[in-house]
Amino acid sequence: MNPAPLSGLYAPSLSLVTDLYQLTMAYGYWKKGMQDREAVFHLYFRKPPFNGGYAVCAGLAYAVDWLENIRFSEDDLTYLASLQGSKGVPMFEQGFLDYLRDLKFTCDVDAIAEGTVVFANEPLVRVKGPLLQAQLLETALLTLINFQTLIATKTARIREAAGSDLVLEFGLRRAQGFDGGLSASRAAYLGGADATSNVLAGQRFGIPVRGTHAHSWVMSFEDEEAAFTAYAEAFPDDSVFLVDTYDTLEGVRHAIAVARQMRAQGHELAGIRLDSGDLAYLSREARALLDEAGFHKTRIVASNDLDENLITSLKLQGARIDTWGVGTKLVTAYDQPALGGVYKLAALRKADDSDWDFTVKISEQLAKTSIPGILQVRRFETEKGQARADMLYNIAEPLPEQLTIIDPLDPTRRRPVRSTTFRELLEPVFREGQLVMTLPSLQESRERVQREVNSLDPSIRRFLNPHTYPVGLEEGLNTFRTNLILEKRPQRPA
Repeated sequence: MNPAPLSGLYAPSLSLVTDLYQLTMAYGYWKKGMQDREAVFHLYFRKPPFNGGYAVCAGLAYAVDWLENIRFSEDDLTYLASLQGSKGVPMFEQGFLDYLRDLKFTCDVDAIAEGTVVFANEPLVRVKGPLLQAQLLETALLTLINFQTLIATKTARIREAAGSDLVLEFGLRRAQGFDGGLSASRAAYLGGADATSNVLAGQRFGIPVRGTHAHSWVMSFEDEEAAFTAYAEAFPDDSVFLVDTYDTLEGVRHAIAVARQMRAQGHELAGIRLDSGDLAYLSREARALLDEAGFHKTRIVASNDLDENLITSLKLQGARIDTWGVGTKLVTAYDQPALGGVYKLAALRKADDSDWDFTVKISEQLAKTSIPGILQVRRFETEKGQARADMLYNIAEPLPEQLTIIDPLDPTRRRPVRSTTFRELLEPVFREGQLVMTLPSLQESRERVQREVNSLDPSIRRFLNPHTYPVGLEEGLNTFRTNLILEKRPQRPA
C-alpha cells in the first residue's frame, strides 16, 4: 500500500498514534473474549527529571482533547486491513476491524491537575474501564503527558533560577518538529515562561508573543546604526536591538545613538539583546553604557544556549541581565530528552466479575516493581499550605484510623501521619467516557505551578543534590504489595 501524501499527514483521526503492540494486544483480548473485563492502569514516572526533586504535571488538556475525539476512521481501518503477518495473511480479522469501527470510549479517567508538582511513582493518570480500551490509550497518553511534563518541569527550574526576571521561550526553530514546538511552547508557558516567540502558540493558546530581530537584519543594511534606525522606524515603541553582529560593545553604542534619536521623537528603546560572548562581562559593560547615557529602563536581553544552571552561574557572576531568552535547552530538554513515564496494569476484574485481581510487575530492581491497587495520592500539608508528604493508597480497601507512610524502596523508613490537612490529587476527568471535569485555563494552570513550587521546601527545589520529598505507601498497601510479590516471584532453591 502506498503511503498517503505528506499533505495528509495529520489526518482528522489520530487513533493510529499508537504502537503496533497496543493493537496486537487488543486483537488478542478480542479473540479471547477478554475485551470487556474491567481493568485499571496507572501512568507514572520512576524518577524526577534533571536529577531534580520534583516534576510539574502537564499535558492533560491535550490528552482530554485526544480522548474526546478517539475513533477509528475508514482510512484507519483500511490501513489496518492491509497489514500482513509473516505468512502473508492479514494481521487482523475483519470482525476485529468491525469491532474497532463501532468502538466507543467508555472509560473512567482520573488525573492530577496540570501545574501540580508531582513525584516518583505517583499516578498522574488513572484509567479504569474495559481492558481493550484502556490498553489502547497507553501510547498516546504517554506521548502527551511525558513530553509536556518534562518541558513544564524544565521551565519551572528556569523560572526558579531567573527569579523575578522575564523568561522568554525562543525554542521553535530547535524543537522536534511542529508538534514538538507547539506543545513545548504551551508547556513552557505553563511552567513559568512569560512569553514565546512561537506565533502559532500565541494564536492557539493566547500566550504573549515576543521577539527581536536576527543578525540578517543588521547585515542587510550598510551599517549597524542604519539597521537600528530602520527597525526603530518600524517599531518605535517595541524595539529590541541585537547588538553582537560585529562588535558587541560598539553595537551597544550604536543602539544608544539611535535610542537618543528615538527619545527626541517621544519614543524609548525597549531593550538590547546579547546573543554571544561573555554574557556576564558584556552585560555589565552594556548596563554601564546605557546608564551613563540615561537609558536606565532599557532592558538587557540575553540568549545563547541558556538553561537554569547557566542563568544561576551568570547571576552569581553579577550579570546585569533582566530578560532571559531560552531556546534549545528548554524545548529539547537538552540534558534529559525523555521523562521515562510508564503505563502499568494494576488491577483486573476476575473472570466471574466478582472481585478484583490486583496485579504487579516484578523486577530485579525494586524501583521498577509496580504498585498494585486502584491508587489515589493524598498530599498532607501544613495549615499554610506547605507540602509535607504524599501517601499512595488503594481506594478499594478501607484506610485505618492511624496512617503510616512507608518508603517503597526502604521499608524500614516509616513516617506516622500527624497532619490532618490533606487533599486528594487524582480528580475525576471522564466518567463512562463523558467529560466531567471543567478544565482550567492555561493561565490558571500556570498560576498553579508557582503556588505548587513555592509550597515545597527550598531544599527540594535546589538544582544540585535536592532533598528527597517524602512519598510512600500506606502501610496496608505496602504489606499487600510485599505479599503479592512473594506470591508471584518464583522461589528458586539455593
